[in-house]
Parts: sequence; C-alpha cells; structure tokens
Amino acid sequence: MDLKPKILDRYIMKKFLTTFFIALLIIILIVIIFDISEKIEKFVEHEVPLQSIIFDYYINFIPYFINLYSPLFVFITAVFFTSRMAANSEIIAILSSGVSYRRMMVPYMVSAALIALFSLGLNLYVIPRANAVRVPFETKYVDQNYTKYSRNNVHYQIAPGQFVYVQAFSAYNNTAYKFTLETIEEGRMVSKVTAESAVWDSTLDGWHLRRYFIRDYSKGLQDKVRCGDQLDTVIALKLSDFYRNQKTVETLTHKDLQTLIDTQNMRGDANVMYAQIEKNRRMTLPFSAFILTIMAVALTSQKRRGGIGFNLALGIGLAFLYILFLKFSEMFVFTGTLPAGLALWLPNFVYIIIAAVLYKLAPK
Repeated sequence: MDLKPKILDRYIMKKFLTTFFIALLIIILIVIIFDISEKIEKFVEHEVPLQSIIFDYYINFIPYFINLYSPLFVFITAVFFTSRMAANSEIIAILSSGVSYRRMMVPYMVSAALIALFSLGLNLYVIPRANAVRVPFETKYVDQNYTKYSRNNVHYQIAPGQFVYVQAFSAYNNTAYKFTLETIEEGRMVSKVTAESAVWDSTLDGWHLRRYFIRDYSKGLQDKVRCGDQLDTVIALKLSDFYRNQKTVETLTHKDLQTLIDTQNMRGDANVMYAQIEKNRRMTLPFSAFILTIMAVALTSQKRRGGIGFNLALGIGLAFLYILFLKFSEMFVFTGTLPAGLALWLPNFVYIIIAAVLYKLAPK
C-alpha cells in the first residue's frame, strides 16, 4: 500500500481539519452566548469586572469546552464532509480509480491523529492551568455555596504509621471537630492525641488544637499523659486535603495529579476516585478521535437517497451516546463496581468493537 502523500490525501485532510475547527468556532460562540445569558444576573449581582469575565472565565472556559465535546465535534465533522463527498459521488470516483478503501482511510487517520494530539496537549498542559483560574472564578461568583460543605468521619493515613481521624470538618470556619492523631510503630500504638477541635492556622501552616489530650504509651505499665487548653502542631495534613473534589483535581497538572493519587491511596482517602477519573479521562478522550472517525466514515461513505440529513442525525446521536456512556461509566467508579482505569476506557472498548464491525462491512 502506497502511503506517500497524494493530492487526495491533502484534499481529505484539508476538508477534515477545516470543517473541524470551523465547527468548533461556531459552537463555541453559540455556547458562550447562551452561557452569558444564563450567568449575566450573577455577574451583575456581584459586580464582576468585565476584564475578569473575559480573561479569567471565558478565555479559560474555551479550552475546557473544546476538550469536553471534542468527540462530538470529530464525529459530526467526519460525518458531514464524508456524506457530502458520498452525495457528490466523490467516494465512488476515488474507489473506482483503484484506491482501496483502506488506503482512503489513511488521511482520515492522520487527521484524527493530529486532532488527538491537539486534544492531548490541551488535557495535559493547557486545561489544568486554565482551570486553575476558571474554577476559583466560578466558586467565587457563580457557585458560591460549592465549598460551604461539611465532611464527616474523615480517616487519613498521613504518613506511614500515622493516622488521623476527624469526626466532622466545617468549611465555614476551617475547623476539624473531634480530632484524633494516632502513631503506631511495629504494630503497637505509641501515642494518641485527641482534641475537641483543630483550627487551621495559615500563618503556622498547621493546626491549632483546643482542649487537647496526649497519651504516650510505654512498654511498661506507666503511660505519660499530658493535657491543656491550646497546642500548635504541624503534621502532614493540610487544609487543602479537605477540599479535594471533582473541581479541584481539574486544576492539577499530570504530575501533580499522579502525586495526589499516590498520597490519597496511601491515606486510604475515598476521594482518590476524583483524581483517578480525571487522570484517565485525560487519556481516553483524545483516543476516541480514531474510533469515532472510523465509525463516521464507515457509516457515511455510501451514497444514500434523501441527502445527508439522515447521516447527520445518526452521527449526532451516536456521538452523544458516546459522551453519555463516558459520563455514565464514572458511576462505576463512584459505586466501586470497577476501577477507574477500566471504567473510563470501557466506552472506548465498546466503540472499538462497533467501529471494527462497521469498518468491515463498509467496503461491501
């Protein structure tokens, strides 16, 4: 099979990539208009500066939106211009000239690879930095109640042999109630610190314990007991550990995300699922460009009566089903049914089978 670029390759790639980015531009403009109409009251209510709305929110919202719906754009793009080519008998002419169906797919796959690299670059480098600005803006002006929550029965292993238990944490005053810190060595508890409350002190970068009680366990029969009204302590537990959620993990770089996953796994933190989902989502979305491109071409390369309307409707439906499937697969992680890696890649595995069947049937 001759893989040397030809006029046909450049023609298909130009059609694919041009249509993809024009579709992106149009949809982004439409979404921004609707988003402004939805949030304008909150912007006015909080007297948000226009500069902040544009540069802190919408400039950083665009990469996030592009990445979220890139599978939809790829699929619709391939469906649209391939249907047009089929309707104009261009594909018949291509295959009749001696070009095999497999060879015709080469420029499609090259285009999909460029889009996948573009999406991967956004996921790993652009979007985390953009989200670091966008998420605080949304929390401050759009969804102010997002962080006003309490967490109950928090168990952490903050270091080997060191365990923290908090009965309740209030985000209103950054206070952990019924605080307990246990230190275990060689399977034996050597000390236990309890406090009525622990208040985060940003100047100390640690916790201010109130009404504390410390017990050091000896190997003999005599234990050392200390107590008091106030005590400052610095441990490997930070205020940010109580705020880790689905939004905050979106602001982390790939390296920081992996570090967080390792730390939370060591601590036995149930919130590690948010970081695991985010890590795998960043890889699965770019890969979907190849699968959805194959499906789109296989579905629309045959000329149909009635024009391209049916193909477009079918393409949009399948693309939305993929995005819905991807979102639904996250529930397997939340419920503990499947590990994050398998759950987030499951939609791609299913669609690979569908794409393979369609590709095999298409030349016939």
